[in-house]
Amino acid sequence: MILDLLDNGIPSHIAIAVSGDGPVVTYDQLRRQVDSFAARLNQFGLGRGDRIAMALPNGLEMIVSFLAASAVGAAAPLNPAYRLDEFKFYLEDTEARALIIPPTGSDEARAAAGDQRLIIETDLDGNGQVRCSSSGTAGSPRAREYPDADETALVLHTSGTTSRPKRVPLSHTNLKISARNVAETYRLAAEDVSLCVMPLFHVHGLVASTLATLFTGGTVIVPPRFNPLSFWSTVRDHRVSWYSAVPTIHQVLLARSKAGARPAGAENLRFIRSCSAALAPQMMADLEEKFGAPVLEAYGMTEAAHQMASNPLPPGARKPGSVGRGTAVSIAILDEAGNMLPAGATGEVSIKGPNVFSGYESNAEANASSFSQGWFRTGDQGYLDGDGYLTLVGRIKELINRGGEKISPREIDETLLAHQAVAEAVCFGVPDRVYGEEVAAAVTLASEATEAELIAHCRASLADFKCPKVIYIVETIPRTATGKIQRRNVAAEIAKTRK
Repeated sequence: MILDLLDNGIPSHIAIAVSGDGPVVTYDQLRRQVDSFAARLNQFGLGRGDRIAMALPNGLEMIVSFLAASAVGAAAPLNPAYRLDEFKFYLEDTEARALIIPPTGSDEARAAAGDQRLIIETDLDGNGQVRCSSSGTAGSPRAREYPDADETALVLHTSGTTSRPKRVPLSHTNLKISARNVAETYRLAAEDVSLCVMPLFHVHGLVASTLATLFTGGTVIVPPRFNPLSFWSTVRDHRVSWYSAVPTIHQVLLARSKAGARPAGAENLRFIRSCSAALAPQMMADLEEKFGAPVLEAYGMTEAAHQMASNPLPPGARKPGSVGRGTAVSIAILDEAGNMLPAGATGEVSIKGPNVFSGYESNAEANASSFSQGWFRTGDQGYLDGDGYLTLVGRIKELINRGGEKISPREIDETLLAHQAVAEAVCFGVPDRVYGEEVAAAVTLASEATEAELIAHCRASLADFKCPKVIYIVETIPRTATGKIQRRNVAAEIAKTRK
């Protein structure tokens, strides 16, 4: 089970340190705290087969709760920023029997749980130990039972980019193999220090930054939240050797960096990882120039327990615009009929591997369309080059169909981002009476530029049918809690503001 990862660390070695004034725990202390928390969950009447939800900020409480819940039943982490109706949906959909929350706040999560689910409160005592309490129970105390490797350890949902969120069960084996794959890709060791700036209710922060580090006996630094003001002092003080983030976070760090000055602490970085959204080649180049560490773009998704591909560490070639080669995961490009396409041909990215889940829960229709002769069809469009490096073109359902011409939004994103005034860009399709769909985009600016200038810039690099007919200059671009841009959601938000 996942809890066994803690046996890989030297007992006296620091496993988790919460930056700021937070607690610091060794591998031995972490294991003891998780075992104690799991015993309390058993006392509350929770056990094998039970889904245990949690809505907690990043911190030791979240990590201990997750590991304990996965050892007792199955963990179902939720975004603590959800609203009442969202909490109701996810709690009902996962069939959670309990909800772990902080003692104060979390009013909407508490209200959503109602009387149907046991509320468990967790915080730190005066010695920095994680504790939990509840005013009720979910039933009679349960004996401790250890799960099998193929039992569900973690229940998450798809991001719902193009449909209702689907329930994704990940087994202990899925997660352990994915953690191992990440660790081997980046040659992580006990001396490495990971900075976890991604939320722990998502596989990026949970598997890449945390479980992969614990797999190799390293140290995870966990800030309560991403703070660009304290980021580099945290890197410096804890001698962080790598961090993984979405491009949004990289962009914020770049925007705050001083010209010609490498931030103090950056000299400790072995590499910088980027995942969960497309990294523009120019941003990759800027990161390497400013921070002096190789930037490795990777490709992950919930259904694969996170990582599927990555650019390699030096001296391996890292290709801007590519998410690299499969990392102990088989990758193929399939056509609509499920036939394998040759190198260079564009089709649906499909994967096989022991880290890949076995299917969505209670969703036969989605499973029938998502699996083809043992391959899981990711819904992403892309191609493999002659070296096996994967380039993503976009989500198949987000391609813009302008009068029969299929247009990749990412190509237009990158064209706009090449303009010196553009900080962020997202392209999407909008309804059109003549062509069915027309090309539009939204941008945020780093310096002054007009819509006409940006359209002219696109026309210099793109065929006319690909050029945005309208570009919205906005203050911010809507994102999910994990930093993903959902193009159709952006289009909907802009449509509302322009009415």
